[in-house]
Order: sequence, then C-alpha cells, then structure tokens
Amino acid sequence: MAQKPVLVIMAAGIGSRYGAGIKQLASVGPSGEIILDYSLYDAREAGFEKVVFIIRKSLEEDFKEIIGVKAEKLMEVRYAFQEIEDLPEGFACPDGRTKPWGTAQAILCAKDVIDGPFAVINADDYYGKTAFRIIYDYLVAHPGKDEGVMECAMAGFVVKNTLSDHGEVTRGICLQDGNMLKEVHETSGIAMREDGRVTGTFEGETVEIDPDGLVSMNMWGFDKRVLDELEAGFVPFLEQAVKTNPLKAEYLLPTAVDAALKAGKLTVEVLPTPDTWFGLTYHEDRDPVAARFAEMVEEGIYPSPLF
Repeated sequence: MAQKPVLVIMAAGIGSRYGAGIKQLASVGPSGEIILDYSLYDAREAGFEKVVFIIRKSLEEDFKEIIGVKAEKLMEVRYAFQEIEDLPEGFACPDGRTKPWGTAQAILCAKDVIDGPFAVINADDYYGKTAFRIIYDYLVAHPGKDEGVMECAMAGFVVKNTLSDHGEVTRGICLQDGNMLKEVHETSGIAMREDGRVTGTFEGETVEIDPDGLVSMNMWGFDKRVLDELEAGFVPFLEQAVKTNPLKAEYLLPTAVDAALKAGKLTVEVLPTPDTWFGLTYHEDRDPVAARFAEMVEEGIYPSPLF
C-alpha cells in the first residue's frame, strides 16, 4: 500500500531581511495566528495527515510551544533539525559561517523521517487553499516508483501575485514546455519598477520578467527518491562553495531540481494556482498581511480563532 503524502515545512531560515524577531513566529491572524497556522489548516483540509517541521535546534522550545502543540491537534508531527555543522564526512563549517546551507540541505536533514511522497513549503509563505489541494491530489495520483524517471510537481504562482510592496524578492522563474517545467532560474532582486516593468537579476545580469508568467514559491511535490538525488549533489556543491563563497553559498532546492531536470532524472509538472501569495519577507509586510487575514475571516474563508 502506498504511503500517504507527507508535508515537509522548512522553518530553519534566519530571516535576516525581516528584522527584529523570528518572522516565522510573527502574529498575523485576528486571534494571534501565525502564517504557518493557516498553512497547517489548509494542508489538513486538503488531506495531509503527517507534517515534518525542519527547524533549528535553538528554536525548538519556542517552536513546539507556539506551533507544535496546535499542529498535533491536526496531524502526526515529526521534527528534523537543520544546523550549519551538518555536513558530509570530510567537510567542516567554514570559520565565520552563520547561516544554514540552503533549502536543499534543509530537506536532506529530514531524510530519516520522510517515508513517502512529500510536499515541501516554506514556513513564512501563505500559499492558499487551492495550492495545497492540487499538490496533495498530485501526490496521491503519483505515489512514486522504485525505478525510472521520477514524476514530481510544482505549484506555479503568477509573478505579479508574489511581489512585495516593501522590497525585492527572490523567486524561481519557470521556463515551460506546455505544462512541464524545462528549467527553473533562481532569480533575485525581483520587483516592479517605477515604469511598471518587473525585473530581477539572474547569473549577474538584469532580466525582464513577464508579470503574468509563473514562478516557484518552493511549493513542490516530490517522489521520495528525490532525497537520494539531493544527497548526491550536496558534496559537489560543497566542493565548489568552500572555494568560491564559503560564508554565504546556499544549496538551493530550485537549483538542485533544475540540475536533475537537465540530467533527465525527473520531470516536473507545473500546476498553476490562481491564489495570491503573501508572506513576511520584510518587517513592513506584517500589517498588510494581517489586514488580509482579517478580511478572509470576515469573508468566512477561515474561522477565528483558527483552532
């Protein structure tokens, strides 16, 4: 019998751009809810019954008190810990390094507690009900195989629905062939400029971005074998990173997926969602995000309190 899909939530990021406080724990709901509470609510409604939180050990006590206790009312809860010292044999954390090694390494930290097809999300992003439903349904229909090309999926959000009014953001820009992903370009510095154009930076060059195109918000649906692929790519990444950018280089999930795509190891179906993303990239994002949740409660989309 196929394992039911697992939800994996990445919550170990330092949140350096957000300013004071841990952004994953910032209150945005009318009854003190955080963004992650709404993700858990939507995920359970979509069908997920098990969640794995990837956090830093130093956050464990606060995280369990603020999130874990509530999550346990909805799902089976497991934890994995992402630390900068968690490196393959033969590697040591460079002196002065303070940030984790990126989203792909985060998923590797949960390898021992992921036992089936799994979805991945960020802790501080609101994805919307449709996105969780389409990812869950995809994973149920594609539970994974023992061999052959891995069948994976990605929720595709419309670029203009994912921008912040308070600064630039990083997104995985999607290049598609029909509904299949060809490449994903991790593009930084994305914002709408004064002339109405959306631009960002990819591989050191300024690029213009279609505001109606699709981007990755790190909401993926994966075959469990992706974990082996990420593990195989971590050592080559570290060998290069230690030489070129030891303090800030990150092993990013979109970049790792892009490499596996080009190597023919997997396919990624892009599942478009009309939902508007919002999150706490910057401290100034909090008030408009809180206002939107208040509106959704008034519209009857969510109860208050949520739990």
